[in-house]
Amino acid sequence: MDPARLTRIGECEWQLPMTGAMRVPGIIYADEALIRDMDDKVPEQVANVAMLPGIVKASFAMPDAHWGYGFPIGGVAAFDPDEGGVVSAGGVGFDISCGVRMLRTGLSVAQVEPLKRVLADTLFERIPAGVGSTGALRLSADDMDAMLRGGAGWAVAQGYGAPGDLERIEEHGTMAGADPRRVSDAAKRRQRDEMGTLGSGNHYLEVQRVTDVYDRMTAESFGLAEGDVVVSIHCGSRGLGHQIGTEFLREMAIGAKEAGIVLPDRELACAPIRSALGERYLGAMRAAINCALANRQILTQLTRRAFHAVFPGARLEVLYDVSHNTCKLETHVVDGRPRKLYVHRKGATRAFAPGHPDLPLAFHATGQPVLIGGSMGTSSYVLAGTSRGATAAFASACHGAGRSMSRHEATRKFGGRKVVDDLAARGIVIRSPSMRGVAEEAPLAYKDIAAVVDAADRAGLARKVARVQPMACVKG
Repeated sequence: MDPARLTRIGECEWQLPMTGAMRVPGIIYADEALIRDMDDKVPEQVANVAMLPGIVKASFAMPDAHWGYGFPIGGVAAFDPDEGGVVSAGGVGFDISCGVRMLRTGLSVAQVEPLKRVLADTLFERIPAGVGSTGALRLSADDMDAMLRGGAGWAVAQGYGAPGDLERIEEHGTMAGADPRRVSDAAKRRQRDEMGTLGSGNHYLEVQRVTDVYDRMTAESFGLAEGDVVVSIHCGSRGLGHQIGTEFLREMAIGAKEAGIVLPDRELACAPIRSALGERYLGAMRAAINCALANRQILTQLTRRAFHAVFPGARLEVLYDVSHNTCKLETHVVDGRPRKLYVHRKGATRAFAPGHPDLPLAFHATGQPVLIGGSMGTSSYVLAGTSRGATAAFASACHGAGRSMSRHEATRKFGGRKVVDDLAARGIVIRSPSMRGVAEEAPLAYKDIAAVVDAADRAGLARKVARVQPMACVKG
């Protein structure tokens, strides 16, 4: 992208001026190098989102932004229902509530390194991963509805974890307002055998070592220190979320026209928040959020069992769990007054500031842990929400590195076996049912995550706390 298309208004903040049918300006957070590397579709999609009814303040893009379906991935936008605001299935994405959970193991690198391959084999054996993977659970119709209402709380009640886990999960593990009646039978069928599975694409379970601490007091509060071993689980709502997104995008494309909404792009299909269609989508989407939270909770317990088979004394406590494909009703101060807004985050992570009432007490002094995932051979990061970020982009930050090439291009350029061998030479053990999947997610298919995280930190969206690097990774 040519930076001349934008007006620089801060070290890592650029404005896309209002033109045409834009109701608000666009704001992109990035340094100049990241701006130059962004595809030209990003400002186009940022501008299109700014044309939607009821949008508040600006259409935002995070430092990892790249082309997506309707909204850019890394897009953030908030809508006011009192001003005709809309909810967009494309503004949430197909993998509803895809997110990251980090677990502290209580183990050191020195303890894990000698048994790293044994641990990787055990995790791969016990964690279902890949396209069409199925788990040990098979949910009845009543179980499915209970799971969609209860989320991680339901999973804990089934014996997957402990009540204390729920305190460290976004929404305390259960998204209010979920309505299983709004989830189609087709979506439920797709999910019946998929609970407790990683799926495919960029999803993974990764054993990581803490290599750098940038904010020692916050890291200590989070229970992180250099040389510690942690586990990150990255996955979402699997087939159920994808089916919900597909069905409602189709319905919203028709409904938008009936509601008199002019769409700059069909992929931005939406519905007024205060409409029967909007309410049905919100009920189904919230149920999918609970599905993702339940899925990561089940995976947490499966991971604990695998670790205990190799390291009987491992604790595996939840540090935090946060999603990055959601639309949530939140209160934000705009122009000096609090307003209840529906905040879309597509490939963007919620990053509440210190003292936010929705955070567990453990994070009131530090701000919310913000978990930024890498890709097999790259670093991942732990950040924390900031007061500056709360007023910048509706308390949002980046979610990962962001792709620099398509999956198709990656498979043409990289061989899965070579990626695995190259990473093995660096001491990183990869286990995957698909070499094609490994090639699609090759580290070089992504932007420089360090540059993305540095830009988020310098923009004040969130502050760096710690960096972790992979030791072993189970890929879908």
